[in-house]
Amino acid sequence: MNKLFKPLWALLLLAVSAPLAVAQEAEAAVSNIDSGDTAWMLTATVLVLLMTIPGLSLFYGGLVKSKNILSVLMQCFFITAVMSVLWVICGYSLAAGAGNNYWGDLKNTFLKLVSADSESGTIPESVFVTFQMTFIIITPALIVGAFAERMKFSAVLIFTTLWAILSYCPIWHMAWGGGLFSGGDEGNWLMAKGAGAIDFAGGTVVHINAGVAGLVACIMLGKRKGYPNTLSPPSSVPFTIIGAALLWVGWFGFNAGSAVSAGADAGYAMLTTQIATAAAVIAWVAVEYLTTGKPTAVGAATGAVAGLVAITPASGSSTVVGALVIGIASGVLCYLGATALKKSFGYDDSLDVFGVHGIGGIVGALLTGVFIREGAGDAGMTQVIIQAKAVLVTIIWSAAAAAIALGVAKTTVGLRVDEEDEETGLDQTSHGESAYS
Repeated sequence: MNKLFKPLWALLLLAVSAPLAVAQEAEAAVSNIDSGDTAWMLTATVLVLLMTIPGLSLFYGGLVKSKNILSVLMQCFFITAVMSVLWVICGYSLAAGAGNNYWGDLKNTFLKLVSADSESGTIPESVFVTFQMTFIIITPALIVGAFAERMKFSAVLIFTTLWAILSYCPIWHMAWGGGLFSGGDEGNWLMAKGAGAIDFAGGTVVHINAGVAGLVACIMLGKRKGYPNTLSPPSSVPFTIIGAALLWVGWFGFNAGSAVSAGADAGYAMLTTQIATAAAVIAWVAVEYLTTGKPTAVGAATGAVAGLVAITPASGSSTVVGALVIGIASGVLCYLGATALKKSFGYDDSLDVFGVHGIGGIVGALLTGVFIREGAGDAGMTQVIIQAKAVLVTIIWSAAAAAIALGVAKTTVGLRVDEEDEETGLDQTSHGESAYS
């Protein structure tokens, strides 16, 4: 009789246990998602998007002539749309795909490997993709300031799109995708085994990358008509202050969000970001006052951006004292970069993209190797040399990519508006609108 019932008991046990097993597997499939981390990353994503529209748009818009305000706002706004689509089509795959030391692969084009259930650490991959989308949005938008008031709108779109593919995505992969800037288990020609550059939130990927591209762009495009004798004051200092304030607030999403969690790393990144930014404002205004006798609102706003830029790579690893030093150094050196350096070499970087983002990014990336808090790595000359290697590769790569992208734009549509259009203003000639009736 027992032999007769044994198969029945087995079937009954299977019937009861199978749904439980399925339920346990389903629970395990979503167990890595942390609601707190996800909520923070959703918030951080919105904050970083805020940095471009309206933050950077207003910051730049206030600095140009009134006849060019809408052209700058339109460039930033439209780049936001173009880069969002580009990130979906191939950007995310080229940046985060397996690939090699320089590029990701194309297996994830159109996000075909990303589903509603996909995970990235403790957050949905969809959230991570959107968070990183805001980074590719702001990076080419930063470059706009270098050639403001004189590049054709069509050329802007061709240049920034090609540059994002040729420079932003590979530098992202090198820094954050396990590429060239990380030696890994075997090492590569740039980094020794186990060595790697520290770039917590985008010193190389965003700021040096954009700053160098901006420098190449303004040199290849040429100076504004009558530069520097016919330069006029900023059209709206309040716009610039409001834009800088929005950038400052949004940058907490940029830096603290790069922890990709709502834990201690995010909190510390927020702290160091605030310290460095405040120190940079004070340093910039102090040097400005000693140099010109006038502490300006534009100077304070630009100093804040310089501090935000410089602390970006170090925000997850710097000590408190390091954040202060990085802020002061960036305030002083970026001021000199935006004034003395630009004057000495004679290039027309309209809104000081290289002076602030290029130099600030380099200063921050190098000092990242000096100021590392306990538990975040080993500070010293070895790490500074590692940082310098990543900086040098970024400079060369971005400059080459910018030259290629600008060359394509020049060949296809031409780079610069004609003198009459520049004199009239790009708001009217490029967009048929005016900021002020």
